[in-house]
Amino acid sequence: MTDSQSASAVSGYPLLSRIDAPADLRALSRDELGQLAEEVRAFLIDCVSRTGGHLAAGLGVVELTIALHYVFDTPHDRLVWDVGHQAYPHKILTGRRDRMLRMRQKGGLSGFPKRHESEYDTFGVGHSSTSISAALGMAIATKLKGERRQVIAVIGDGALGAGMAFEALNHGGPLDPDVLVILNDNEMSISPPVGAISRHLAKLLSGRFYTRMREGSKNALAGMPQLRQLAG
Repeated sequence: MTDSQSASAVSGYPLLSRIDAPADLRALSRDELGQLAEEVRAFLIDCVSRTGGHLAAGLGVVELTIALHYVFDTPHDRLVWDVGHQAYPHKILTGRRDRMLRMRQKGGLSGFPKRHESEYDTFGVGHSSTSISAALGMAIATKLKGERRQVIAVIGDGALGAGMAFEALNHGGPLDPDVLVILNDNEMSISPPVGAISRHLAKLLSGRFYTRMREGSKNALAGMPQLRQLAG
């Protein structure tokens, strides 16, 4: 698959074909973002069906990825993805759209964020639970250098349960760093969670006290449909 063939593959996506960098994304109106998300999702499915790779993780963060690059001034603001399986939409929107059909091919794109591949890939990943530590280090360095930038870590609920993530949260607490941690709570991980913390949380969430509180809150919010929907 040549780059010219990859470029022609995007011709059927009117908005996506205009996005060569996040700056182009930020030039769109908010009303156009929904259509862009549909195009990114369709393009991603087309690409991965040809090259193979991690599909579901990327599909689950299309809107989140668009929102992050729309709101924050990347690459000045630093965006750190945990594990990296979900970074395909990020690659599509950061100048690598026309190379997606060479994903995981010889001489093509990596299946994970790689610093040598793009200035938008701020941290080389592939292992779970490293994003918060990396973001914390970037935020501390930014503060020491007297610079102003936002640092964002995107981590899943499975990765958040690992020791490195807990250590980063514990370390960052007293430092009060300018770090935004986004939890992608999609209830997905390679294997079920294990350990004392998982058992304790499961016990709390299935206990009578929590159940009564949850149902009582729903009843109290019955007259406010929008708030009740948020409460689950």
